[in-house]
Amino acid sequence: MNKSTKQWLNDLWPALILVGLMWVVFLTNEVISYDLNQWGIYPEQAKGLWGIAFSPLLHGSWAHILSNSVPTLILTFLLVRFYREITFSVISISWVMVGVLVWITGFSGVHIGMSGVVYALASFLFFSGLIRKYKPLVGISFFVAFMYGSLIWGVLPVKEGVSWQSHLWGGVIGLILAIYYRKKGPKEPKYQYEIEEEMGIEPDEPIEVKSIA
Repeated sequence: MNKSTKQWLNDLWPALILVGLMWVVFLTNEVISYDLNQWGIYPEQAKGLWGIAFSPLLHGSWAHILSNSVPTLILTFLLVRFYREITFSVISISWVMVGVLVWITGFSGVHIGMSGVVYALASFLFFSGLIRKYKPLVGISFFVAFMYGSLIWGVLPVKEGVSWQSHLWGGVIGLILAIYYRKKGPKEPKYQYEIEEEMGIEPDEPIEVKSIA
């Protein structure tokens, strides 16, 4: 196994673990009599506070978990690949803050699913690339926009039974994190003259050469 392949696998395993955990919880819920989905977020209810921790791992149907698995895998991989230093912080803050805001503002009923975190990751990757203006990251921004641009419609209350609040807050949290962590992660390499300017080093003055008659 060459170094490049090994690095890609190292970047992929956190995403595989997260998606795998989603599927373990879902399949467990399919075969036991106890309904795990009652551990989702119930807005403004004390019992719903547990959902802040558990709701992203809960899904109501095969279609639900399938629709969240692919973007979770891809976006988490990209986050680890380009922002390994802050991956855990971005995911954990998105996870908790989206849950808290949904608990405060969500409609009645139970809110479950990874989609709020998916929106946060997509938003972070998109805006972070634009803010940094570093070509590889801008490329990621365009990739996210191309692949998941349609997610923007998910922040509107256009489909009954969909937690558009989690989508909306995920997008907002992702933008805030992109701004907050704008100095973390990869940066465009600087040229020598830019480094010298920052250090206050003046370029060497030309040496005058006098001719002797």
